[in-house]
Amino acid sequence: MKIPVTKKRALNPVQILSIGFAAVILTGGLILSLPISSQSGEFTNFLDSVFTATSAVCVTGLVTIDTGSHWNYFGKTIIAILIELGGLGFMSVTTLVALVIGKKITLKERLVMQEAYNAQNLQGIIRLVRYILIFTLGVQLTAALVLMTQFIPEFGIGKGIYYGIWHSISAFCNAGFDLFGNEVTGKFQSLTLRNTNKIVLLTLGNLIIIGGLGFSVWLELWNNRKKPKMLKRLSLHSKVVLLMTAILIFGGALIFLLLEWNYTLTGMNFVDKLINAWFASLTPRTAGFNSVNTTDMAPASRFITMLLMFIGGSPGSTAGGIKTTTFGIVIFTIFCVLKGREDTELFGKRLSKGTVYKAVAVFSIGLSLVLFDVIILSITESGTSLELIMYEVFSAFGTVGLTLGITPGLTSVGKVVILTTMYLGRVGPMTVMLALANIKAPAAIKYPEDHLLIG
Repeated sequence: MKIPVTKKRALNPVQILSIGFAAVILTGGLILSLPISSQSGEFTNFLDSVFTATSAVCVTGLVTIDTGSHWNYFGKTIIAILIELGGLGFMSVTTLVALVIGKKITLKERLVMQEAYNAQNLQGIIRLVRYILIFTLGVQLTAALVLMTQFIPEFGIGKGIYYGIWHSISAFCNAGFDLFGNEVTGKFQSLTLRNTNKIVLLTLGNLIIIGGLGFSVWLELWNNRKKPKMLKRLSLHSKVVLLMTAILIFGGALIFLLLEWNYTLTGMNFVDKLINAWFASLTPRTAGFNSVNTTDMAPASRFITMLLMFIGGSPGSTAGGIKTTTFGIVIFTIFCVLKGREDTELFGKRLSKGTVYKAVAVFSIGLSLVLFDVIILSITESGTSLELIMYEVFSAFGTVGLTLGITPGLTSVGKVVILTTMYLGRVGPMTVMLALANIKAPAAIKYPEDHLLIG
C-alpha cells in the first residue's frame, strides 16, 4: 500500500514578504533586549525592544524608550541596520549578498523582488535592485558628508561622523529616529534645538523627499534627463507621484506657515519660518522628525498633520501610508464623478476600473484599521484624550513617528496595538493591493445589474 505523500504548500511572494518582515523584527527585538545593546549593560524589556525593532524595520520612529540615551553604540548600530533593512527591503540585502558570493537568483526570488518594489514585470528586476542599492549608497553618503560638517564641530570627529551617517540613513529611509535625546535639555527632543540650522533641516528634508518619491520615479527621471520635454516623456505613475508630492509639500508648507506663524514659529526670522513650515509639511509624509514642538502646534495644524500622515509617501519608496497615488486616484475619481464622467481620467489617460477599485480598497481598509485602533486604544488608554490617541494611531499606520507624547506611557496592550499597526501600515496595504492584483480573470457568471440610492 502506498503511503500518500502530502505536498508542502509553497509560500507566495506576498507571504514571504510578510513573514520576512516579521522575522527581521523579532530577530532585531531579541538582539536589542540583550545587555550588549543598552547603555546600562542590563536586559531591556522584551516588549520595548520588539516595539523599537518594529518601529525601525517599519521605518516609523515611534519609541517607548529614548534612542539616544538608552542604547549604546552597538544597539544604535543595530537600529540603523534595521532601518536600512526596512527602508530598502530585506530582499535587496539578500540580493546584494547573493551577487557578492556569485549565487544565482532564482525565479521565486525575482518574483518576491517584483512584488516588493511594485515592478510591472520581471525583466530587469536584478538591474533595478542593483540601481537601488547604488543610488541609496550614493545619496546617503553624500548627505552624511554634509551633515558631518555640522555634527563634527559640535560632537567631535568620531561622534560627528557616526551621527552624520546614522541620521542620513534615518532620513533617507523616512524613519525619523534621532540620537539627540541624551543632551542636557531632556529626551525625545528630535530637531527642536536645531530648528535654525538651515543646513541640517534642508539636508534631512531633501533626504525625506528623495526617499519618499520612489526608486522607479528617480530611475525614470535619470533615464530621461537629457531628452527634450522630459516631463511629457514620463509615465503616468511618475507624473501623478510628482504632482501629488508637489501639492502636498508646498500646499502643506503654506498652510503650516499661516497656521503656525503665531504659534511654534514665533520668534524666528522669515527664512527660518519658511524652512520650518516646509519641514513640517515633509515630516508627516512618514519621516517623523520634528523641528518644532508638536504639542505646541495649533489644533488645526495637528489635524492637517494627521491627514498628511495617513497619505504618506509614494509606492516603491521607503515611505508608508496609503501612498500618494492612492490618494490621487481617489481625488481624481471624485472630480470625474462630479463632472459626470464614467471613467477616472488624468493627464489624457483613462484608468481601468480595477485600478480604481484597488485604490478605493486600500483607502477604505487603511481608514478602517485606523478607526478600529482608535476605538481599542480609547478603551485601554483610559484618561488619554481622543486627539492624542488619533494622532498616535495615524502616526503608527503612516509609519511616521510623530507623537504628542503618549508613546512612553502606553499600556502593554497599547504597545502591542501600536506595533501591530506599524507592521500593518508598512506591509498591510501593500499586501492587500498585491492580493487583489492576483485576481486575473473576471467571474464566469455576471449577475443582473441593479441600482442603489447613493448620498
